[in-house]
Amino acid sequence: MDKLSFYDQVYQVVRLIPKGRVSSYGAIASYLGTKGSSRMVGYAMNAAHTTFPPVPAQRVVNRNGLLTGKFHFGSADLMQQLLENEGIKVENDKVIDFKNIFWDPSIELEL
Repeated sequence: MDKLSFYDQVYQVVRLIPKGRVSSYGAIASYLGTKGSSRMVGYAMNAAHTTFPPVPAQRVVNRNGLLTGKFHFGSADLMQQLLENEGIKVENDKVIDFKNIFWDPSIELEL
């Protein structure tokens, strides 16, 4: 059996984030056992726009709830629009009520 690439592992986790919730690069990296690789999760999100099935990359933000990946969505406000379409409020490029809608795969998923 082929072992999944790191990017594919990231995509599998991100596809599990429910609508109306967000996770962080670091939480995903930690869940995958690569705690120091949050930047690599970001690189995976940047490359996710052409994957199938689709990866809801808009649901991954930084540890403070900031939309740090927004410039990789083709327009500066598309990431925010996608989140708002799911009921997530964003103000000044930051997810409102971040702590309450944060989805931590280490808690939500069984290892």
